[in-house]
Amino acid sequence: MICIDNSEWMRNGDYSPTRFQAQTDAVNLICGAKTQSNPENTVGVMTMAGKGVRVLVTPTSDLGKILACMHGLEVGGECNLAAGIQVAQLALKHRQNKKQQQRIIVFVGSVALDIVNFGEEDEGKTEKLEALLAAVNNNDSSHIVHVPTGPNALSDVLISTPIFTGDGEGGSGFAAAAAAAAAGGVSGFDFGVDPNLDPELALALRVSMEEERARQEAAAKKAAEEAAKQEKGGEQQSTSQDATMTENVSAAAPEAENKTSDLMDDENALLQQALAMSMDGPAASLAMRDTDMSEAAADDQDLALDHQVSVIHIV
Repeated sequence: MICIDNSEWMRNGDYSPTRFQAQTDAVNLICGAKTQSNPENTVGVMTMAGKGVRVLVTPTSDLGKILACMHGLEVGGECNLAAGIQVAQLALKHRQNKKQQQRIIVFVGSVALDIVNFGEEDEGKTEKLEALLAAVNNNDSSHIVHVPTGPNALSDVLISTPIFTGDGEGGSGFAAAAAAAAAGGVSGFDFGVDPNLDPELALALRVSMEEERARQEAAAKKAAEEAAKQEKGGEQQSTSQDATMTENVSAAAPEAENKTSDLMDDENALLQQALAMSMDGPAASLAMRDTDMSEAAADDQDLALDHQVSVIHIV
């Protein structure tokens, strides 16, 4: 049985968002852990203030029923701790499975008694709670947890305590997952999700990861192929440019040779002509001159006559 403190002091905001809301979150967490650790576990919830001690739900394994009873609770009055524990003992006495171990968890602000001390930091209150724990404790089966005010949620503090994990149980899979989530770490399951608790979410995360891995591999393969294609195209272009330059040089060589040959032929012809003229001497020059004069005289009679006179004098 879980005894809830719904007194007027639960309106205070020193625990985020309020004492009562922080207590409600912690109760929901403990109920989930207890019902998940063993299918035969049952949990009941009751209040100790308001109009009086009242049982909200008798011990049951239906987590939805347990969580639903927490809505719409009235806050006010003073907490009657003694009456609350007595009613909790009576509720556990009438449990259906007599082999179940009895435990009372009391929130003040827990037969085996677990006490969560939070809220008012009064030395007298703490001493009374510790005296109560010492009176009922047997083989360290009862526990007390003092939770000071601060930014940490009450449920987060209780996760690592024996109230949440149990005596020597090491905590259930639900507790391990909740502790990992609260610490911002990663549990022993893939993606931090227990497939036993949420198989659909675990499957969806696994499929999403495989699709992302396939997409990255395809992108990397495509990039490698494009790089290889560009490198191959550069080599082919360089080879074609080398071949073109070789052809141009080969085509230009015969043209240069032809031009050089023609120039040499012209120079040889002039050289041979000059050599021939130099070897023939004055007679060749005179013959050439006479030939020129004869051609000119054919066109001009006076010039032809003068030419004849000149020849007579020379003879």
